[in-house]
Amino acid sequence: MNIERLNSVRAIAFDLDGTLVDSAPDICHALNVGLAEAGIDSADLRTVRGWIGGGPDLLIRRALAHFGRTDADGVLQARLRASFDAATLHAPLANGSVFNGIADMVEALYAACPLAVVTNKPTHLARAVLGAAGVLPFMSSVHGGDRAEQLKPSPALLLDAARCLHVEPGELLMVGDSSADLMAAHAAGCPVVLVGWGYGAHALPEGIEPWHVESPLQLAREMLSRQAERA
Repeated sequence: MNIERLNSVRAIAFDLDGTLVDSAPDICHALNVGLAEAGIDSADLRTVRGWIGGGPDLLIRRALAHFGRTDADGVLQARLRASFDAATLHAPLANGSVFNGIADMVEALYAACPLAVVTNKPTHLARAVLGAAGVLPFMSSVHGGDRAEQLKPSPALLLDAARCLHVEPGELLMVGDSSADLMAAHAAGCPVVLVGWGYGAHALPEGIEPWHVESPLQLAREMLSRQAERA
């Protein structure tokens, strides 16, 4: 990405899981609650971490495939999804944590421009996690996987966020940890940051050159510096 594109940024959208919060332990727990109720073995954290990113329905399908379970009529999928949602709402961030430096970064950037979350997690679950993380009050909007027909890497959620924030896609910076975030931003026409932490595979999709940041502090300093230059 041409770093000068950051000069036009007027709003910032963050991915959630793996970008703002280390929620893998909670996702693993919520999944295993349903698996246990269905008499299926528990999945380990390392394996579940690799399944994160496509929303809970894809997570559950991956788990069923991993354990060799078929679900032709979708009944088991629905049961597991209901258990997953209930467990997440009961304890949104009981086992995970906010990544180090995120709270300070969010508070600093909030003073400079509108912020949003764009995630494949359903909106009500995302809001619960953000609330538990203490950063929900800083978000102008939350765009979960239920708000569009297609999830990331489709640009639909990012375009929805741009409309709600009253900015052009090229003025909305996407911050994420996965190739799905990069591809969604590229398709939407948004500048994009790839964070050096999180869960996403960092093999870059062809033709996409993100700005890399290694810490929340680096992101905050760079964006605030550019905001000051524009003032």
